Amino acid sequence: MDLYNTFGIQAGIGIFSHIFFIGISFYALQSLRLEQLFKKGHTFQIQLIYILLSIAIGSSVSNFILDITSWSQQLPYLFS
Repeated sequence: MDLYNTFGIQAGIGIFSHIFFIGISFYALQSLRLEQLFKKGHTFQIQLIYILLSIAIGSSVSNFILDITSWSQQLPYLFS
């Protein structure tokens, strides 16, 4: 397979993985009552913290999954 094609596929999988896990973490964070930690009337700040936490958690999980996948593909080289 062409090297550029391989890099393109990896980039597409990485982008999809990040967006997918950010969406899942945003959905999961909706079950928390973070608004009780903030002052009343600060809706924008509450929404912003949900978005930033979703990005941080989703990116971390996505990086973990992508690393595990990459390492598991490289594992056969240990035994060759």
